[in-house]
Amino acid sequence: MAAPASAAMSERELKFVQIGLSEQKAKETAKNAALSQGLYDAILAAERTTSQPITKAMGNLLYHVVTKMKGQIKQYEPLLIEYVAKGKLDSEAKLSAAMDYLLTHPEPPLDTKAFETHSGVGVVVSPDQIEKAVEDVVNTHREKLVEDRYQFNVGILLAEARAKLPFAEGKFIKNEVDLQVLHLLGPKSDADLQKASRPKTKGGKERPKACTPRDTQSVDIHLNSDVISADTGANTMEELFRTKVHFHKPGENQKTEGYIVTPTTMTHLKHHLKVTGGKVRTRFPPEPNGILHIGHAKAINVNFGYAKAQGGVCFLRYDDTNPEKEEERFFAGIQDMVQWLGYEPYKVTHASDYFDDLYVLAVRLIQRGLAYVCHQTAEELKGFNPPPSPYRDRTIEQNLRLFEDMRKGKFNEGEATLRMKVTLEEGKQDPVAYRVRFVPHPRTGDKWCIYPTYDFTHCLCDSLEHITHSLCTKEFQSRRSSYYWLCNAVDVYCPVQWEDWDDPRLYTLTALRRRGFPPDAINNFCAKLGLTGSLSAVDPQLLEACVRDSLNLTAPRVMCVVEPIKVTITNFPHGQNAEVPVTVPDFPASPERGSHTVTLANVVYIEVADFRESRRQQSVGLRHTGLVISISKVIKDAAGDVQELEVTCQKAEDAEKPRAFIHWVSKPVNCEVRLYDRLFFHKNPEDPSEAVGGFLNDVNRDAMTICTDSLIDQSLASCSVLDKFQFERLGYFCVDQDSTPEKIVFNRTVTLKEDSGKN
Repeated sequence: MAAPASAAMSERELKFVQIGLSEQKAKETAKNAALSQGLYDAILAAERTTSQPITKAMGNLLYHVVTKMKGQIKQYEPLLIEYVAKGKLDSEAKLSAAMDYLLTHPEPPLDTKAFETHSGVGVVVSPDQIEKAVEDVVNTHREKLVEDRYQFNVGILLAEARAKLPFAEGKFIKNEVDLQVLHLLGPKSDADLQKASRPKTKGGKERPKACTPRDTQSVDIHLNSDVISADTGANTMEELFRTKVHFHKPGENQKTEGYIVTPTTMTHLKHHLKVTGGKVRTRFPPEPNGILHIGHAKAINVNFGYAKAQGGVCFLRYDDTNPEKEEERFFAGIQDMVQWLGYEPYKVTHASDYFDDLYVLAVRLIQRGLAYVCHQTAEELKGFNPPPSPYRDRTIEQNLRLFEDMRKGKFNEGEATLRMKVTLEEGKQDPVAYRVRFVPHPRTGDKWCIYPTYDFTHCLCDSLEHITHSLCTKEFQSRRSSYYWLCNAVDVYCPVQWEDWDDPRLYTLTALRRRGFPPDAINNFCAKLGLTGSLSAVDPQLLEACVRDSLNLTAPRVMCVVEPIKVTITNFPHGQNAEVPVTVPDFPASPERGSHTVTLANVVYIEVADFRESRRQQSVGLRHTGLVISISKVIKDAAGDVQELEVTCQKAEDAEKPRAFIHWVSKPVNCEVRLYDRLFFHKNPEDPSEAVGGFLNDVNRDAMTICTDSLIDQSLASCSVLDKFQFERLGYFCVDQDSTPEKIVFNRTVTLKEDSGKN
């Protein structure tokens, strides 16, 4: 039953509370205009469908419908709401299966029987079935379980049990797995606990501290929509792409985030699968106008490596659309470097191979009223917001005639371009598709005096070669909107473009911004380096020092408990049900800059690292409260793990000096915290004198630790992406783009002090 709501809530907020949201969550949801309207409409639609009250379980599923449904199946939202309201889809597993079916079959008419079968409508999983399925899985791995005991990867058991019972609730499966493992192995022994201690590096140093198993999971870092596993330990690119990266399957383009489904999409995909045989196809498309650099090596490895790992093929396609910049020696040099890195192209192609096809598609674009010939000069089109073209509304017949005149050489260079009627994501309007160039082409000679641009060529060549995965780097993100638009505008097969390579462990500008590095810190870092033309390896500690200097002045101090343990104050002086406001300065050294209020109750949470049973007699102070606490009871589970502490408190002025003053939270909000460390152990991982065995052997497998059960104070519940804070005693953190209305995600930018153990 939903908690009673206060009278001060709006009608919409009351609706949210009635379906099970807390009052605070209801208010937060109401502030998000799009989410609020969508959820409100879903509730009203559900209420019209059934005379029964909308339960909390139904409310949770309606929330998932609104927040998880992809745009390409938005037309089926009323159907899912109806099935939830009627109890036909009564679990997240069934709802997810239903969405998966709709993504696989987005075109009407819907096969209701197949849809319900795939979605588990009417399926009831009994406790006996769960027990039997888990028992079978445990028996399969019994020998290894007994050998490895609690070091065995329980995730294997969970995955296999879920595969046997796809419509069983995950929490029930997990509870049964935990129970049967405990029954088989018994409570954790001292030897089990000792094995679980932190591993050490080759040099004998402890690896970075990790969360406990119950608080960690292999999560995905945003790359379009969740494709890079956080556990990126891999010895080769092939292993990385085979086991850690999860792109769409060939032919399932319509399931990817942001993909546009048209009435002909599924027809094109069926033909595409016939052409490719269901194999992965990628491409490395360099422009042959220079020597490849280390950045190209990344693109080569990504495209060739992924294709190789998936048993697919990779094209080497020269983007030779700028004839005045291309030289034959660059064509040969590029292929030589690809082969030097150990890759062999499936085919060597050129954008110029498709000039005839591209011209036909340009004419088709004009015929559909989606392109026009423009006479604005390059000077007029400079800048971010140039004036709109006065030629945009010409008739189709005029544009066809003028484009033919361009092809015949009737316009001088710069006098005419063909522009597409589309606005790119960054706001650029009507990008150029063709321009006049009276320059012979190295491969086509003087056949053409008009040449297509990258914006026009890139996606259409991918389509013509039936590329399954267009793997692009961040700098091409602004072109993604035109990529999908153009393929659909001329009605051809549309590949999936994957981008956003902004893993926060990498020192790219997009990654550093995501991790919370302020731009002024990067500018100051560059200034400290000075001007030099020599090659050098720069220690990241200098950059991190600049970041600390900047964030120390700008990041408000707040409290977050990354690995929490519950603490109950048995003699709470304000009463067991009281909630006391505590004022915390945003910048302790400058209290005039403001403060925020946190809640103190009889239950608080502290870092598990701040408790040591060997020091249980020593008291600690709770920062900002004026209270000192002492342990009176340690509560453990059957396995001997500490679950909760009971303490007594004294006023600081009446108590002996505590061992330390620690941070805490009370009445908190759940969040996820990602702790980053150096990706390599050594300063120069490619130097064999420093990193024996090469840079892959120097990778820090613990470069990222995910803590999913961290807790923050309620004052941070409404923070925004890229907001930066100093978590007291922990470091500087930034709100990540993976945050959702349900859970905020924080990236650690840097620790408070430089770690002397780092190279």
